This record gives sequence, structure tokens and C-alpha cells, in this order.
Amino acid sequence: MKVLVVGGGGREHAIVWKLSQSRHVDKIYCTPGNAGIAEIAECIDMDSSDFSALLDFVKYEWIDLTIVGPEDPLSKGIVDIFEKEGRRILGPTKAAAQLEASKVFSKEFMKRHRIPTAEYKVFTSYVHAADYVRMKGAPIVVKADGLAAGKGVIVASTVDEAMDALKLIMKNKAFGDAGNKVVVEECLQGEEASFMVFTDGKTIAPMVSSQDHKRVFDNDKGPNTGGMGAYSPAPVITDELESIVMKKVMNPVIKGLKSEGIKYKGILYAGLMIHKDKPYVLEFNCRLGDPETQPVLSRLETDLLDISMAITDEKLSGINIQWKEEASVCVVIASSGYPGKYEKGRTIKGLDDAKKIKDVMVFHAGTAFNNNEIVTNGGRVLGVTGTGKDIKAAKKKAYEAIEKIHFDGMHYRKDIADKALN
Repeated sequence: MKVLVVGGGGREHAIVWKLSQSRHVDKIYCTPGNAGIAEIAECIDMDSSDFSALLDFVKYEWIDLTIVGPEDPLSKGIVDIFEKEGRRILGPTKAAAQLEASKVFSKEFMKRHRIPTAEYKVFTSYVHAADYVRMKGAPIVVKADGLAAGKGVIVASTVDEAMDALKLIMKNKAFGDAGNKVVVEECLQGEEASFMVFTDGKTIAPMVSSQDHKRVFDNDKGPNTGGMGAYSPAPVITDELESIVMKKVMNPVIKGLKSEGIKYKGILYAGLMIHKDKPYVLEFNCRLGDPETQPVLSRLETDLLDISMAITDEKLSGINIQWKEEASVCVVIASSGYPGKYEKGRTIKGLDDAKKIKDVMVFHAGTAFNNNEIVTNGGRVLGVTGTGKDIKAAKKKAYEAIEKIHFDGMHYRKDIADKALN
């Protein structure tokens, strides 16, 4: 079988890597891909927002399955277009992807279906939003309504910080039209966790738990990023809590969408805050999380292609998904300046040495080729992922590999997975 993966980050490298292990897969294409993906798939230089070109490529190459990694093509309706042409594609429709594409839609949907989440208000006026912030005080959370590459959520510890966030989003338009509306919500306290499931719209199969590290610096300091590391399993998600999340969050989402005439097929991600042993939804993503995908897929035993085909055929109930008992830790290496402005084109050294370490996989996120050298090409550059008998062993492997890697200005957190060890 031939598979096309849309995207070019660490998540997509992990997807391609896992697909390459399938006995059914003969050829993998990836667009646009990156230097790491190019080692195991054919990278095609196409714009992932040019759906007609992607569709033509799928038809010409007789692609059997397309898997969409990032949120942007999903939110713009790539699944609807492919399905209309009878092409097999993994991901939710444009209507279903609103859960991620619009914070306002998501919050109002949760309110309608009594899914636990923080109290909130929606604003289109900066003046009214500012008045509300002054009235509520801090800490408080300000969210741009639309997609902002994981950077449109600002947790303000003071009223001044919240005002700055409102100005950034609503006045300065830092995230463009994504900031035409904002959600201002209470700041929930507790421990965060990522909970992802496979679903065909009827059956919901939970993945192993994971936890992301959003802030750029150690001890959760600095601005939010797309994610600086993740680990699996997350001890905060006990078997009992998993049952509660399925009952209170995941089942109501799929049923609620169905009741509104929307079938959800693909991957659903809930970013949770666990407060007093109860889950509250911070956000939904309509695809695999990044970097959570890297440690989670490292633990997947079942063939990812089999799961993907079962989802698209609405036969997920017939798949017994198996996971490895081992733990996995992914540490993201970023460019200097990230999540702000950063330079590209820095030569990366030591990748071959890192690869030689047993139970380590270096997933490429923002990399490219410059002649025969691999260079930086993004804010998040690599996701160094170690696997071991427990979190401690997996973490040791990841950081051991990082010591082999170097490029000018590289930085990474030193405390990934520490929460699981305390």
C-alpha cells in the first residue's frame, strides 16, 4: 500500500516512522517532510494548503491512504474535499475540526453538553474584555479564538499581563484574524495531562496517557510554546481517572457532535487540567499532539496502518490495540529565540552519534538539507526520544543522546518528566 502523510514536523516524522514498520506499507510519501523524514519516506515539495494539487498527486500515484498531521489543513476542510472524491483520508471534517479551530465554538459546545471546563466569557471588544479582566483579577487566561500554532493561549499571573495579552491579540493582531474574538477564562490549578483517543465516530479507543511541557524554560517559566517535551505514561492519569475522562469528556464529545449532525472520525486530543482528582478540559485538538505523539507512538505495538484503515472504514471495534509496558520521554531541542524570532540554517552536528544509542529515536521537527549537511529550519528542531523500563530510565536515555548533538544557539529544558519522578 501507498501512504501520504501531510506535514513536516516531529509528529509527522513519528507517524512516518511508525508506518514504516507496517508489513502492509510499500511506499510512504510526505509533504513537505523534513531531513529526518527523508531517510524513510519520499518527501514531496508541495504546499499542504493546496488541496487540489494534493488530490491530483494522490490520484496520479494511486495513494491508498492520506494521514493529516497538522491542524491547519483539517480546519480548512481537506478531509471533506478528499472524501467527496472518494479518497481515503484519516482526520475529522471541517465541521468537526471546529473543536480545535475555534476556542469559542469549543467552549460553547462544552457548555451545551455539560463537559467540565473552566468558567469563561467571549469578547469581540477589547474595551469590554479589559473591563472584565479588571473585574475578575488574576491569575486569568486569555485565548485567541482561532489557530495560533500553540501560542495563542496566555496564562496571565497579573492584571497587567492580562491587559498586555489582550493588546497583543486584539489590538496588535499578533495572530491575525485568530484574535478577532477572545476567550477569557478562569485559571484552573492542578496538573496538566494529555489524553488522546482513536475514534471512528462509534468506537472510542484511548491511547496511553502522556504529559506535555508547554512553557519554554525549566520549572514552567516563560511563554507558552508548541511543546518543549513530553512523556508517557503520565502517572496523574490513573485507571480510575481514565474511566472518568472517557465517561465525562470523550463519550459526550463524540455523542454531542453526532447529535448536532457531525460525525467525528480520526484522533481526538483533550488537554486536561486535573484538579482534586477531577478532569477539566483546557482545549481540544483534532489530531495527534506534538510532541506527545513521539513518546506515545514509541509505545504503540499495533500496526498504525491497521488502526488507520479501521477508523476510515468505521470498524475500529474490530481492532485490539496493544501498547508496550515501557515508558518513553521526548525532549525538544529548539532554536535560540524560540518561541519568538529565531534564525535558520545552523548546522546540526552529532546526529549519527545520537542514533547509535540503544532505545533512542531522534525525531526531526524543523530540519532541512543544505548541500550534504542537515541544518535547522524551524523553532522546534528535534525531539530526542528515549524508551526504558520506567520514566527515569527513558529520561536518562533521552538526555544521554542530547549530549551528542550540537548546533549554535540550541536550547532545551532540563526538567522534562521530573513531575513523574517526584
